[in-house]
Amino acid sequence: MGYVSAVPVPQPRAARAAVPTGGRRSLAAALLFGALGATVVLLSAGQIWAEGTASVGGGSVSVEADGGTVTGVPTALAIVGLAALFAVFAVRRTGRTLVSALLALSGAGAAVAAVLGASDSAALNAEAARISGDTAAAVAGLTHTVWPYVTAAGAVLILLAGLFALRFGKTWPAMGGRYERSGTPRAARKAPTTDPDRPEDLWKALDRGEDPTHGA
Repeated sequence: MGYVSAVPVPQPRAARAAVPTGGRRSLAAALLFGALGATVVLLSAGQIWAEGTASVGGGSVSVEADGGTVTGVPTALAIVGLAALFAVFAVRRTGRTLVSALLALSGAGAAVAAVLGASDSAALNAEAARISGDTAAAVAGLTHTVWPYVTAAGAVLILLAGLFALRFGKTWPAMGGRYERSGTPRAARKAPTTDPDRPEDLWKALDRGEDPTHGA
């Protein structure tokens, strides 16, 4: 009677691949766009978005407002998007689709808020009123910097990450998987068989702490 090998037959390389080539590229692109976009939004939101002058005591004083003062929406949504980007890998199926949609919506919302903030004057008027003590004070010579648009560009990258996750997320791996790359459970490893008639097998069994005479 011949011996039956317990060693599993090697799977073809295509079957063993955890993520298809297109999936790997989309995964790398989503991570890059999402992380870079969130970083750009968080950094540019701290820059000066608007400048102007306010009349105080017969003179004028410079007034400025950063992105966080104009609107805190892009910063908040960037943080939500960053959390969603990493949560994509902790969920599967419908959960992954929902988190991917949240990621895309975070980017879209942050972009819209940044563009609207580029023409907002309420924050500077409030600062002028505080400095002058006149609640009706308004800023003169209002100008806006490029930073709101930089923020919007970063938000678009977050949106792209969400769209990649929606389109290709089904092919991406998930954390904590209990299965092999082919999707089948890992086969139990069978202990090597000891032949009592072969001295080298006896020595190997002794090295492993086994009793080579057991069951003989």
